[in-house]
Amino acid sequence: MSAIDDLPPLRDIVERHRLAPKKSLGQNFLFDLNLTARIARAAGPFDDATTIVEVGPGPGGLTRALLACGAARVVAIERDERCLPALAEISARYPGRLEVVHADALEFDFAGRVGGKARVCANLPYNIATPLLAQWLSSALWPPWYDRLTLMFQREVAERIVATPEQRVDYGRLGVLAGWRARARILFDIPPAAFTPPPKVVSSVVELVPREKPADCGVEALSSVTRAAFGQRRKMLRQSLKGLHMKGRAIDANALLDAAAIEPTKRAEEIAVEDFARLARTLEALVESQHRGP
Repeated sequence: MSAIDDLPPLRDIVERHRLAPKKSLGQNFLFDLNLTARIARAAGPFDDATTIVEVGPGPGGLTRALLACGAARVVAIERDERCLPALAEISARYPGRLEVVHADALEFDFAGRVGGKARVCANLPYNIATPLLAQWLSSALWPPWYDRLTLMFQREVAERIVATPEQRVDYGRLGVLAGWRARARILFDIPPAAFTPPPKVVSSVVELVPREKPADCGVEALSSVTRAAFGQRRKMLRQSLKGLHMKGRAIDANALLDAAAIEPTKRAEEIAVEDFARLARTLEALVESQHRGP
């Protein structure tokens, strides 16, 4: 029996179901009950109206912590069918509170399937963590389907998420996207030794709270501007934005920077999130004017 419920210890369940972590799925199992409980508490407090979404539960260590900490409903998205029997045991222990979905999170319709008030808490598989976060932050509809994200990343990814121009080495497209749409902060670190197998790097739990009204600009325009700017981050913007295209139209970098009132000699790492948003709005206006013609 474990310290949080009357189910067997997680290591025993993993051994019984022969759940060796798969590197191809980015799996690193977290057995430490103190740490899983700490992550679960960071996602709380819970109420009966909130659905907790977990991606990549594996054998269910964090899943059990979420349920033990009072989550009334957990929807766990698991791609690895080997883990489903272990998760079924947890579902039976907490009847009506855990829904296990066998699916690829990158293809899953969270907004359509979860519905209502939702929150995400997950030890994300490393190989999908960044694209999945980008997907959640790039939703065309805003505010999004979730009210908070409590997610685990490799420390270097976490630092990129919360980076600002003051941390130029880490600041990039991910930091702009996260800073535009959310308030992000690193909550705490987790050492490699806590995982099986131990990763080569420290992990960090990051909290992202959606901004109700982020700076007004389109996702496509912001993505186009940041891709070009950070694609050649050592160059001045007047150079890095030279190859900028949107909707099949070439953009005059100098005209764009002049219209947005941004110094052409600046580099991408020196531009704040709100300035990138202004640049994106200006890009949209230029493309629209080109479309209308003289």
